[in-house]
Amino acid sequence: MQVVITNHKISHKINHKYKEIPMTDHTNLASIGIMIGHFEPFHLGQMRSILHASGQVKTLHIIITPHPAPNPNYPVTLQDKARWLQLACAELPFIEIHTSDEIMLPVHDRFDTAHIDVHKSNAKLKHLISGLGLSETEQAQLFVAENHPLAQASQYTELYLPIATTPRQAEFNSFDIAQNPVAHWDKIHPEARSNYTKTVAIVGGESSGKTTLVHKLANYYGASFALEMGRLYVGTDLGGSEVGLQYSDYAPITLDHAEAVRVAKYRAPAPVTFVDTDFVTTQAFCEEYEGRTHPFVSACIDEFRFDHTLFLANNTPWVDDGMRSLGSIDARERFEARLSDIFARHQIQPHRISSPNYDERYQKAITYINQHIYHY
Repeated sequence: MQVVITNHKISHKINHKYKEIPMTDHTNLASIGIMIGHFEPFHLGQMRSILHASGQVKTLHIIITPHPAPNPNYPVTLQDKARWLQLACAELPFIEIHTSDEIMLPVHDRFDTAHIDVHKSNAKLKHLISGLGLSETEQAQLFVAENHPLAQASQYTELYLPIATTPRQAEFNSFDIAQNPVAHWDKIHPEARSNYTKTVAIVGGESSGKTTLVHKLANYYGASFALEMGRLYVGTDLGGSEVGLQYSDYAPITLDHAEAVRVAKYRAPAPVTFVDTDFVTTQAFCEEYEGRTHPFVSACIDEFRFDHTLFLANNTPWVDDGMRSLGSIDARERFEARLSDIFARHQIQPHRISSPNYDERYQKAITYINQHIYHY
């Protein structure tokens, strides 16, 4: 068996630094605690159990395993889950985070249907102790919820490790949270939310109402958002005018946009995160003004996929704000056709909103998001 210590070098430095400082009196605590779970998604009930267990031992080892039946709508990796717990426990040096795709000990969301094979469990526990580099003489104990099948007398008396329990978190049902993260958003740990919020990019030509719609939707859902980086870049790097804009600027604009999206998603306050324009739009402007496709922007279109794209028709009144230049009917139609071509080139199918009425666009966007993200 291989137990992987995620971010081992970083974790080692943090633990080494803080272990020199006596954080609390561990004189009467057991030596080693072990907690095993799939943490998918990592929620506040699990964090409370971790905090309870860590107060009973000198060192708590958390083993993260794959989910036996992951939600296909939210693909996450073992490394994603390790990152969540590493960040949540970064200032708790007595907690050590590991991953394993082999230790499939009884990790059940629904205890009423759980079946325990004690002999197999004991073999895996011994394998786990060996993989962690622990000696059999160390006082290790396995932490489970007080209503877990392993906590029942008929089971734990035959186990290789003694059982310790954490209080039942009745308001946190791991099965329900995994099945419908949106309905239980407030229960998901903030460090895990970036993997569960769905991105919605609002795209269209100049003066199609993208930015206003982003702000309206963000306020409606209490969501975070990433602003259009091209406009900000012109202000910060080009002196407020597109006169100096050139081909080499499209890569940093795209990088800034990718970072803005990452920041908006981190600890997302809502199951939806909005993005003002997308990388397709950046490419369209590059092709429009520079006459060629930017390979880096193309790579970012494929690498940083948004979950949903709302494509606003370019049929609203054009407003000259000093930074727009595609105001004629021919230019607007040409740019919209260019966007459509790039979407097709990258196998992206946006949802089109064609109404020229701003409020109708807003209402149609809400209807789409409610159906596809909130499922009502």
